[in-house]
Amino acid sequence: MRIRRTITATLSAPLLLGGLAACGDDDEGTPVTIASQNFPEAALVTALYEVLLEDNGYAVDTKLVDTRDAYMEDFPEKVDIVPEYLSAVGEFLNVAANGEGAEPITSNDTAATLEAVAPVADEAGITLLEPSEANSQNAFFVTPEFAETEGVTALSDLEGRTITLAAAPDCEGRSDCEGGLSEVYGIDIEEILATGFASPETYTAVSDGEAQLGLTGTIEPTVEEDGFVRLEDDRGIQPAQNLIPAVSSDFLADNEDVEGLLDDLMAALDNDTLNELLGRVTLDREKAEDVAEDFLEQEGLLD
Repeated sequence: MRIRRTITATLSAPLLLGGLAACGDDDEGTPVTIASQNFPEAALVTALYEVLLEDNGYAVDTKLVDTRDAYMEDFPEKVDIVPEYLSAVGEFLNVAANGEGAEPITSNDTAATLEAVAPVADEAGITLLEPSEANSQNAFFVTPEFAETEGVTALSDLEGRTITLAAAPDCEGRSDCEGGLSEVYGIDIEEILATGFASPETYTAVSDGEAQLGLTGTIEPTVEEDGFVRLEDDRGIQPAQNLIPAVSSDFLADNEDVEGLLDDLMAALDNDTLNELLGRVTLDREKAEDVAEDFLEQEGLLD
């Protein structure tokens, strides 16, 4: 299998947070550093955190990067809060603590996964707050023409086929991405085009026939808007990826109100709500900060 990188400018992440793009200032209020990834959904959720915390007297410095590795090496020492995904951060911490061959500790059960991950996070100085009902998992899509002519509605329908996949560059080997497609579904992934997660380049690669299969998410309005077909994960390779605030335990001890603020935010989100908000950003081209402020006001979460 080959991985071909087709967009290079956005894929190379700096190793230190000092070199990352940032916004916000710490002239007034308690300073807090938030770090997250820069794909649209993560950026939108980060904007929700930022607007909420600024409204409650915090001076927020936000850093958006290409990959989780770029901020996790500085979390929790130099980063205070990360808007995370339950199993993704859980397995990252699991591998960091127990090595590359560590037995997975996550599953598609949210409560069981949180119970397994929380002690590993605690050991790393990170507190996981209450997860949201919003569960943003990986998903895979094809064109409607491919679905109809090949009789494909679920990933198992691709078993035994040779496929080119348009996806994020870290897809190779992951159990919820290329690894699961190959090992659980028996799909021969001939090549990965490193076009990104649910990016315009990924959708274009599939629509143009350069790839037959593309990586997107369960919360991604472009799939329906552009008429693509999201395939059923009928063998269940996707673990629980509920939105969850990951907070420096030391920071939380000094700023106890943050827990209640973020718990209330998580309680206000579900997949339908987040999909609607994301559509306003990716399809209607509204600014993430404006969408975030509007939603938080409607939910009564701003003073």
